[in-house]
Amino acid sequence: MLFVNEILFILISMIEEEFQEQVNFVLGRLKEERQKANMSQIELSFAAGLSQNQVNCIEGGKNIPNLYTIIKLCNALKIRPEILFSAPKDEKEAAKNEIIALVKKYI
Repeated sequence: MLFVNEILFILISMIEEEFQEQVNFVLGRLKEERQKANMSQIELSFAAGLSQNQVNCIEGGKNIPNLYTIIKLCNALKIRPEILFSAPKDEKEAAKNEIIALVKKYI
């Protein structure tokens, strides 16, 4: 029974770690999009109808925004929400180029 509990603990830890990585990715993308829009946290908070402290805590990973808040932030940034959940085009292009280079190297 102890062995099963240890496995469950490891699995739960892995899931929590993966979840946190995903949250950090989305919050990092939010900050990138705010900076790309040349907006300060106070400007974003005003445009989204949130407090500056809320935006600061969200970007800092202290608060995880709900879907309604994400939509408010995206509307204020004039972006579609799915942008926060995917890598920027340059990162996708760089990954694609790296894969192509590896394929060419080994073919």
